[in-house]
Amino acid sequence: MRIGVVAPAGRIDEVVAARAMAFAAIAYPSVDLIFHPQCYRTDGGHFAGPDSARAAAFLEYANDPAIDALWFARGGYGSNRILADVIPNLGPAAKTKSYAGFSDMGFILGALYARRIGKPVHAPMVSSINNSNGGDAVIARTLSWLVDKDRRWLEPSLGKQPTVAFNLSILNNLLGTQWMPDLTDHVLMIEEVSEALYRVDRMLFQMANATQLKGIAGVRLGAISDVTPNTPEFAETPQQMIERWCKDMKVPFLGSADIGHVRTNKVVPFGLV
Repeated sequence: MRIGVVAPAGRIDEVVAARAMAFAAIAYPSVDLIFHPQCYRTDGGHFAGPDSARAAAFLEYANDPAIDALWFARGGYGSNRILADVIPNLGPAAKTKSYAGFSDMGFILGALYARRIGKPVHAPMVSSINNSNGGDAVIARTLSWLVDKDRRWLEPSLGKQPTVAFNLSILNNLLGTQWMPDLTDHVLMIEEVSEALYRVDRMLFQMANATQLKGIAGVRLGAISDVTPNTPEFAETPQQMIERWCKDMKVPFLGSADIGHVRTNKVVPFGLV
């Protein structure tokens, strides 16, 4: 199996790629990880190359029939900036692939799902190998799903209803755009990282009042991690917040989800498994 790696947002170091390739060579000998040189580029101190280079790399691998799946190198910021260039230009080969990532990659996963292109999957990215507490095991979840469709690493609550998973801030920025998929009758899983709790509450307000989400079947709450300190301290916990906003939204809060910017981040294929 040939898995192409591109970086639509932030760059990775070549050392990270070497570690991922070494692990895959041992644990998944049938896999050929192909890192696009664009993954190592820089632009503006933030992006893995200019928008044009990131879009070109994505299209090159997505439209290549010799590549079976795309795995995103890391998150950061920037995948939204290339949507208008890449989504309309995806050809027949792109429609058969899985696309795995999370965080900022939610822009691409959501846009793909909105147009029913390929198989978007919320899952650990290549950069997750840097996790100090068992990075190999973290990226193994994604590889196991892409290679064998190993259900052991699916988020445990997945059932008979279609499901999607998003970082909350990415979801907020998708709402109201042409890239937002129709989530009628879907379970929506959300997670967030590096935000103050009052900001999380503000984003949940946007979620609860978005007309594009009125038909969802329910909400699950993933990890709200690395919370930014704030003075005064916010009075509610994330669970209290989500329960209150789900009540306003008139959809059930379905409990927790094992997703997020944490070591245990599980695999969530968009739609039905």
